[in-house]
Amino acid sequence: MHPSVDLNLLRTLQALLQERSVTRAAQRLRLSQPATSAALGRLRRHFNDELLTRVGNAYRLTPLATELLQRTATAIAATDRVFSLQPEFDPRSADRRFTLVLSDYATSILGSSLSRLLDAEGPHIRLDLRHVSTALVDAAPEALRDIDGVVLPHGFLTDLPFLDLVEDEWVCLISADHPGNPSTLSLEQLGRLPWVLTFHERTAFTTAARELRMHGVEPEVRMVTESYASLPDLIAGTSRVALVQRRLTAALTSSGRVRVLPCPFPAAPLKLALWWHPIHTADPGHRWFRHFMTEAACFGA
Repeated sequence: MHPSVDLNLLRTLQALLQERSVTRAAQRLRLSQPATSAALGRLRRHFNDELLTRVGNAYRLTPLATELLQRTATAIAATDRVFSLQPEFDPRSADRRFTLVLSDYATSILGSSLSRLLDAEGPHIRLDLRHVSTALVDAAPEALRDIDGVVLPHGFLTDLPFLDLVEDEWVCLISADHPGNPSTLSLEQLGRLPWVLTFHERTAFTTAARELRMHGVEPEVRMVTESYASLPDLIAGTSRVALVQRRLTAALTSSGRVRVLPCPFPAAPLKLALWWHPIHTADPGHRWFRHFMTEAACFGA
């Protein structure tokens, strides 16, 4: 960092960029307006950029300020992490914040256990849950520096430490009134039926398309969704089929609109793991976090 800039200016910069107002930033920081204006002046000189430009009665971010907005949040998170580290970690008294990235599938099978255990073991700890994205997975080695962990199946990340949490198997989901009321499906039928896929991308979580192609079936994809919870709405009353994790089926079939059939081919089981950056491995707080995740997986099993 430039020798003339102190760390306190990071939070001032973040407040100014997020609020886009000296007055609101001052109120948020509990500073006087002149002090906040002076800080903005220092920041403008440091970056040689206006950062905030007046357009009518409002302020807009300059292109540089727009880029700084995300980088400032990352820098503050890293700074908070440094000063939260302790030689020992007591979850009963700690007020640390952990960030966990996971899909709605992982949330559905781990969320309840995470919530109950957090109240029991870390009453002052905050757990931020974020939805996983392709961009994050693609940039995982760097993104995980500022995130405590991401829950993903094996096959998407390499050369990172991990802890296995859950193993699941695949089943077929069809409408309760599917034509012919089948009790089983064949590979040939799966090749003819229209499909609903979830996360039909390189970093897909349902490996339906990949598994089918390995068995010589090219699925006829009619719909794609990023929410497992939406599957009953997309399948009920149609001839569509989806491949889903068995642990999801109790929730998906509770309305009676869809039902489960066994998978007609030996699909490889899904192994869900917690992945993290090596810089967190020795942190006592993160060691507790990993144990906490293991406990939640056991309770959610």
